[in-house]
This record gives sequence, C-alpha cells and structure tokens, in this order.
Amino acid sequence: MNTNPISTDQPTPQAQPPVPKASRPAPRPDRQLTTNPELVDLPPAMSISALLTLLIGTALGAFAAVMVLPTWLPGLSASLLGSEPKAYWYLSRSSAVAAYGLLWLSMVFGLLMTNRMARLWPGGPGAFDLHQHTSLLGLAFAIFHALILLGDRYISATLAQVLIPFGYSGYEPLWVGLGQLSLYGMAIVGLSFYIKQWIGRTMWRVIHFISFAIWLLSLLHALFSGSDTAVLSGLYWASGGSVLFLTIYRILVAFQPTKPRPARNSAPNDLSAASS
Repeated sequence: MNTNPISTDQPTPQAQPPVPKASRPAPRPDRQLTTNPELVDLPPAMSISALLTLLIGTALGAFAAVMVLPTWLPGLSASLLGSEPKAYWYLSRSSAVAAYGLLWLSMVFGLLMTNRMARLWPGGPGAFDLHQHTSLLGLAFAIFHALILLGDRYISATLAQVLIPFGYSGYEPLWVGLGQLSLYGMAIVGLSFYIKQWIGRTMWRVIHFISFAIWLLSLLHALFSGSDTAVLSGLYWASGGSVLFLTIYRILVAFQPTKPRPARNSAPNDLSAASS
C-alpha cells in the first residue's frame, strides 16, 4: 500500500527544460574589451588593402608634390622654388600637427579601453576602432610630413637623410632624429594590429607599451624642432596633461583589488523523490 500519496489539490510541478546554449546571451564585447583588451580577438578596424592604399597614396602624393607640381603649375614656382620657399614648409608643419593630434587621440582611446572608461563612451569596440584608425591615419600624416621636406630647399635634405634616424645634420639634428624614431615606432605599433595572431598576445601587448615612448618622442620633436611651438603651446599642454591623467588613472585601476564574482546558486529541484 502507498504510504505517501500525492495530493490532487495542487498541480504537480514540472521540471523546466534546460536553456539551449545557443539562446543564452553572449558576454558583452565592450565589457571584455575594457577589462582585458589584449584577450579579445577583434579583427583590425581597417583592412590591410585599405592600409596599403592609404600609405602608398600618401607617399606618392608627397613625391608628386615635390617632383610634379613645380613642372605642371609654373605659377607656383615662386612659392615652391623661390629664394625663400615656404609652401613645402607649410605643408610639412600642417601635416606634422595633424599627425601629432591623431597620435594623441590614439593614446587617449587606448587608455580609455584599458582603464575601463570606454564603457561610458564610446563603448569598447568603438574605442578599439577609433584607437586603430587614429593610429594609422597619424602614421600616414607623419610619412607625408617627412617626405614633403624633400622639396624644401632651406632644409636641403636627401631621401636617405629623411629616412635614416639621426642622418640629417642640418636643422636641430637631435630633435629631428627623435622624430624619425617616433615615425618608425608608429609604423611598428600600427602594423602590429595585423600580425597579432603570429606574434602572440604577450608580444603584442609589449609593443603597445612602446606607444608611451613614441608619444613622448613625438612631443619632444614637436617642442624643440617646430617653429610654431608658441602658437601650439595650448595643444601640447592639453595633450600632455590628458595623457598623464589617463595614465595615472590606469595605474590606479590596475592596483585596485578585483571584487570577487558572486557564486551562482544552482536551481533547487522542485521534485522530491517519492517514497513507497
């Protein structure tokens, strides 16, 4: 005889079927990126073909400005090839300011990712894309800034002196050489986005730590070799102060103790075993 009959007054509870894995919400990519950016395998924001087109087009544009414009537009000869040419210098200075500004923005977006502030704006993936785009665009402007000086007769630099660090012995050779080093550093960091799967995450992270030295070299180059330092002093103070603030905040976040995640409680079994 059954000693524990099931009451018919209340319906018998039924076990809920397990939620399929495919329907479970995936982790938010922006949270993964802001807490541990080097562990997220996001594809490059700019395709390799677009990058090559950008860099080759920049180099060809600079060479065209140096070689072709004086021939095709004789009316510009007084400005381009006169006794006191200024057009190439203005092109070089404007592209240098653009390159420095883009490098500064790249540093800002990179720090926003690593110190978790990107969750407020513009989001993890958005900050990653902006970080890479500004880095590569800054590299393109820096290449144009260096190559366009070949047309400046006051500088009178050869291609080898432009490309070889500390190879130029004319105007401010030390600070110009530091700028050349920063150019190659920008190229290494920018191209590392495309070879991360081959060099590994650890090496990729080490390369990106070099960004701080690259930005400092570019700042010294701008301060001591630029002829418009007084005009751009506000930009240098703002960029230097913001990078310093975000770096200190990043260090404080790194040493902040991580809060333990609450343990997930397993769902209680509503069905009790019936005894007979």
